[in-house]
Amino acid sequence: MTLHLLKLCVGVDTISELRAFTRMRRAHAPEVHAHVTRMIPKRADELLDGGSLYWVIKGQTCARQKLVGIEPFVDSAGIKRCALQLDDEVIAVRPQPHRAFQGWRYLEPKEAPPDLDVSGAGLADMPEALRRELSDLGLI
Repeated sequence: MTLHLLKLCVGVDTISELRAFTRMRRAHAPEVHAHVTRMIPKRADELLDGGSLYWVIKGQTCARQKLVGIEPFVDSAGIKRCALQLDDEVIAVRPQPHRAFQGWRYLEPKEAPPDLDVSGAGLADMPEALRRELSDLGLI
């Protein structure tokens, strides 16, 4: 059964910035794009069965990247870490308000927002700031 992760995207204000950051990191580390976290997901098999990392940007879940690998490792200070290996493509999803939290959370597929290209006419063509405002107002 597929399962997803939900994580805050700290230091990024828009999906465009996340895409630019992903391209920049890929240029510096061409082997695999990864987000390093301290905790290792116990449900890794479910996450790698088609799961994605959904990003919360400025209080809204609004993008995702497919999970392609989960690699535990020990850093240079001897601390256990986990590299969440991600696909390079950042996919915009229908904005969904979400409160701040620490770490990451599991996200069931039925609770995950749909991709913009399948969620409704015109949303994918709408500027991100307008989508965000309409979501804040509860209109989408």
